[in-house]
Amino acid sequence: MRAPGLILAVTATVAVACAPADQTAPPTNQVDGVACTKDKLATLTPGKVTFGTDQPAYEPWFVDDDPDNGKGFESAIAYALAEELGYAKTDVVWTRVPFNAAIQPGKKTYDMDLNEFSITEERKQAVDFSAPYYDVDQAVITLKASKAAGAKTLAELKQVKIGAQVGTTSFDAAQRLQPAQDVAVYNTNDDAKAALRAGQIDALVVDLPTAFFITSAELEDGLIVGQIPAGDGKPEQFGIVLDKGSPLTACVSTAVENLRADGTLAGIERDWLSSAGTAPELK
Repeated sequence: MRAPGLILAVTATVAVACAPADQTAPPTNQVDGVACTKDKLATLTPGKVTFGTDQPAYEPWFVDDDPDNGKGFESAIAYALAEELGYAKTDVVWTRVPFNAAIQPGKKTYDMDLNEFSITEERKQAVDFSAPYYDVDQAVITLKASKAAGAKTLAELKQVKIGAQVGTTSFDAAQRLQPAQDVAVYNTNDDAKAALRAGQIDALVVDLPTAFFITSAELEDGLIVGQIPAGDGKPEQFGIVLDKGSPLTACVSTAVENLRADGTLAGIERDWLSSAGTAPELK
């Protein structure tokens, strides 16, 4: 069991013999002057922490569309983060927030939102992001009978009809393919999968773990065509979304880094994403 509360590294040069009598070290439970303890954190409900996510919430990020059960990569991340900040599992509250609404300016109904949000400069104009908790790749999936199934290069994918969920970095990745036809836009991945089954699109762009789940558990004849290279050569990363200027951001980022440093993030990734494997990168 992890000890509650943040364990923050403090680096200091201490001249013991010469230190003034009234000189004291800063509290180790503070980040940027903010007390990172349950009784001090400015959450929506004192003593509780409210996480947001979309509905439905998909595997492998959540299981059975039930964030409360602690199953799935992002549900497990949320409960580990809550524990790191000093909250018991019974202190965690979930609320449902549509994907696009979660990153719009304005009053939030959550303290933090986990919904596979990639950190982008555009989104950072409207919301805060924590330190990243996962590096992700985008991938193209299709059906074995589709004309996209034989594509081996980015150039070949330009000739097929591609779809993606609106407002996502999957949609951005689909646009980077520069297909001859406009990218088809869908409100949810469920809508996009239905369009793929119906032959309205030839291929669908989703993040790689989702691609493996869809092709192994939801589409009997589904397959992964390959990964799409990052647009700027930098890894795409998921971050926890907070209100713009949230007093929680520094503490949450430090908590994420602590979970990375002690191996918790890697363990959760092994538990829930290890079956995802890899796919060839399209060129």
